Amino acid sequence: MAKAGGRYGLDAFRHVAFDDIGSTNTECLARARAGEAGLLWVTAARQTSGRGRRGRAWTSETGNLYSSLLLIDPAPMERVASLPLAVAVAVYDAVKAVLPPGAGLLQVKWPNDILIDRAKTCGILLEGEMLPDGRHALVIGIGINIRHMPDSAPYGVTRLVDHGAAISPDELFAHLYRSMALALESWDEGRGTARIVERWREIACGIGEKITVNLPDRSLQGIFAGIDDNGLLLLDMGAEMGDGQVRPIAAGDVFFTRTE
Repeated sequence: MAKAGGRYGLDAFRHVAFDDIGSTNTECLARARAGEAGLLWVTAARQTSGRGRRGRAWTSETGNLYSSLLLIDPAPMERVASLPLAVAVAVYDAVKAVLPPGAGLLQVKWPNDILIDRAKTCGILLEGEMLPDGRHALVIGIGINIRHMPDSAPYGVTRLVDHGAAISPDELFAHLYRSMALALESWDEGRGTARIVERWREIACGIGEKITVNLPDRSLQGIFAGIDDNGLLLLDMGAEMGDGQVRPIAAGDVFFTRTE
């Protein structure tokens, strides 16, 4: 449980809410450059310049949750790589808290896409920047489809209202505020990576299935063999390579061959 005190206790976080904003991630980074100490949530009813991974535009109409959390020096750089898994666990728990029983199968796709019946309902974008004073700013951007979803996407998409969760962004954020504190406390600046990896494996989608991983310069196919103890995706390329090679992958877009 998140304690009242401590680095990630509930009372350590602050929250600033906007009606309209360009991007909650951009606002967090601007505040970091201006000296913000971190553990700051920024939310908005609507974004005019929302973005996803690889510069993709993110649907930002009123009715969804748009939020970003600013962390300053969250962990030594060699331990930051497992943070996306902790974020995935936190968002999973927040969404699970608002879904009615029997709403659909809630899972996580590596590293941190939240799926309901294999359709994506959440976008998570982590952005980092080294500040002039030597501090490292890391922003966790989280957009959750409550009432709206993209008209077109390279994968299946859904929204919470279609699964019986008729909740407001503020109600969902209250759950996320708490679940993120709990996940970050468990992650413990990377020292608790083993705990987070174990939990992530319990809620993972598609282990043992054939997948395609799109890298910046090429695509790889193989069997999703799970994740290693640091959170890297394990791609079993034995069927394609003929040598039983299992390749660890640190970043890429995953597509399940059977469904996408």
